[in-house]
Amino acid sequence: MDGAGEGAVSPGLFAETEAVAAGWMLEFTCYALCRHFREGRTRDFERSRDTAQAIINGLSKIAIHQRKTVYLCQFLTRISEGKTLGYHFESDKRISPLESALSIWKLLEEQSKPDNLHEDIHRLILIQAVAVHIERGYCKEATEVLERLFAESESNKALRMKLALIINGNNPDLPFLQSFSYDLLINKIKSYIDVFLKENSTNFLIKAATKEVESKRLEATISLNKPENTIETNNESNLETQQRSRKRLYSLAQNTLWKIENVPSNEITKHRKTSCLQSFSDLQNIENDGKSLSHRQTDRKKQRWTWEEDSRLKDGVKKFGVGNWTKILIHYDFNNRTSVMLKDRWRIMIKKDIV
Repeated sequence: MDGAGEGAVSPGLFAETEAVAAGWMLEFTCYALCRHFREGRTRDFERSRDTAQAIINGLSKIAIHQRKTVYLCQFLTRISEGKTLGYHFESDKRISPLESALSIWKLLEEQSKPDNLHEDIHRLILIQAVAVHIERGYCKEATEVLERLFAESESNKALRMKLALIINGNNPDLPFLQSFSYDLLINKIKSYIDVFLKENSTNFLIKAATKEVESKRLEATISLNKPENTIETNNESNLETQQRSRKRLYSLAQNTLWKIENVPSNEITKHRKTSCLQSFSDLQNIENDGKSLSHRQTDRKKQRWTWEEDSRLKDGVKKFGVGNWTKILIHYDFNNRTSVMLKDRWRIMIKKDIV
């Protein structure tokens, strides 16, 4: 019997399918990496960086159309560690992160048409690769970097001489370095990223994932506004009120029986009439109390929702669906909450987009 089964994908076809899927994931991860770098979200950037590196390492070969994406991931990774001189990307430990970033940037320049932005970034990396050493007083290392980067460059001869004078003077606060600061480099790179994000906003995986998220949000909003949810909530509230009313009625009945057993026989008839009137009055009070119970509950001091409660509510909705507040209340531990409170909190979380 063939173990592949009906509809099984052949090894060759699956290998090609896997390569296509990996390409989509790489493009999506690079897009996310750029956004996190652009917005200064360090932890998210590091997560996307690790994901991108894992995908790149898993590629059997880098297709021509994927080169720019791979180079950009590698470039941003090095720029993010630009001032960390103890961080090494090359086997030669003398090569700083910015020197390594410059080598990747040259590859990126080959993938694009030359323009002023590319030239500005190139020049700023050259200057900052030397400046990061000067700022720490590492004049010897700064000189070595200068020799490595400008050894064969006649076009940047004036720039080399300017940097050499700064190194010899050991004065990192000169207006020249301030005019070509590290912050300016980052801002120029962000401008480059803006162009990249605009060009790649139609990425297949981004569009598919965005459509799925928007669809789920719409379903959640529609479900919250369905009449049956209101009916269920009202029924749950009435059930809680009825349970409290029964407990009070049972207590009242016991108290009434005790009074009758301790009344003299010649006053029993009179007492029964009085008891009946009292019972009827008490029942009316219970009914009125039941109607106002929800108002009294809302008057209680509100307790702030904790992160743990929000997390349990999310898990509950994921497991039982929107609207099944009673089931969620039963299966999860909340701090003195009712099903109505769960529904109201979920509505607030939807509005604040913290779902």
